[in-house]
Amino acid sequence: MSDRTRPTLATVAARAEVAPSTASLVFSGSERVAPATRDRVLAAAAELGYAGPDPVARSLRSRRSGVVGAVIGERLAYAFRDPVAVQLLDGVTEVLSPLGVGLLLLPGDADRHGPTLAQLAHVPLDAVVYATCGLEDDPALEHLRRREVPIVAVDGPRVDDVVFVGIHDRPGTAELTRHLADLGHHRVAVVALPLRLDGTRGPVTAERRARVHYLDVRERMLGVEQVLGPVPVWEAAANAVEEGESAGRVLLDVPAADRPTAVVAQSDILAAGVLRAAESLGLRVPEDVSVAGFDGVDLPWLPPVRLTTVVQPTTEKGRVVGRAVTELLAGRRPADAVLDVSLSVGTTTGPARRG
Repeated sequence: MSDRTRPTLATVAARAEVAPSTASLVFSGSERVAPATRDRVLAAAAELGYAGPDPVARSLRSRRSGVVGAVIGERLAYAFRDPVAVQLLDGVTEVLSPLGVGLLLLPGDADRHGPTLAQLAHVPLDAVVYATCGLEDDPALEHLRRREVPIVAVDGPRVDDVVFVGIHDRPGTAELTRHLADLGHHRVAVVALPLRLDGTRGPVTAERRARVHYLDVRERMLGVEQVLGPVPVWEAAANAVEEGESAGRVLLDVPAADRPTAVVAQSDILAAGVLRAAESLGLRVPEDVSVAGFDGVDLPWLPPVRLTTVVQPTTEKGRVVGRAVTELLAGRRPADAVLDVSLSVGTTTGPARRG
């Protein structure tokens, strides 16, 4: 869209029948505007496809702010509690910091999956990294695309004009599942990462699964099914040890004949919770139940237990993201990148119990 056809603040104000200064207050986040008026201005902006004032053009002749946004799907505390997120962001900053580029974390909160459109509208951004989220129907993604902000999506979503950096989620999970099948495990359950960040936990129904919009969650489920066919899947409400423990109690606190002989968790954090649940129920790992994870992160409270897991090169993935951002800032479109993973067999998987 050329500058001549792109809607302006003035055209939005005219559509909403307010003064341009009032429309400007709405997009600056001012509380001096009545809610009804604010809603009318935002509705007019949506109708016209107006994404808000360009803060870079407004403040810098160079059209560079020196800021790259990192969208975090949940509250900021999540980024510092999840070792995968920490390693990823460390890899990104390792590449960008020498360039004088700062990384601005853009978190959500307990009630939404990311920053609001109002928050994004007045933030000057040279590029954006979807770091620990990536809903395929995220309205913020469309907002940023309309603003023509270069985007790198980590593990999803896969969109034509967005650079994708991911890993081989499905093949890696399939290799892990074949390892379990070779040990005689055919009664396997999955503890899945959130299908959507809406607080839902419980068995995944066909209707719920149809709403999966996280590519890595979907691919890891498909990796198990590629080997074993349909298996029970329990969705965790968050990637947290407590969620893994809660799921583990539900799956394992049943008669032995109904209990899975192995549990595949979609993260090492969730797997640690399943291990905790097994211990509290008096179950031996791996004699009574095998447990496996995904990520290959360092969990210092686990030794001497060594978790069987799929190892992903998280820090290197962050570096690849940083290099992709560098290319975008230079006006070049880097190729998508999908990194290899590897199976690490530890002490938490063994032959399936009989009976």
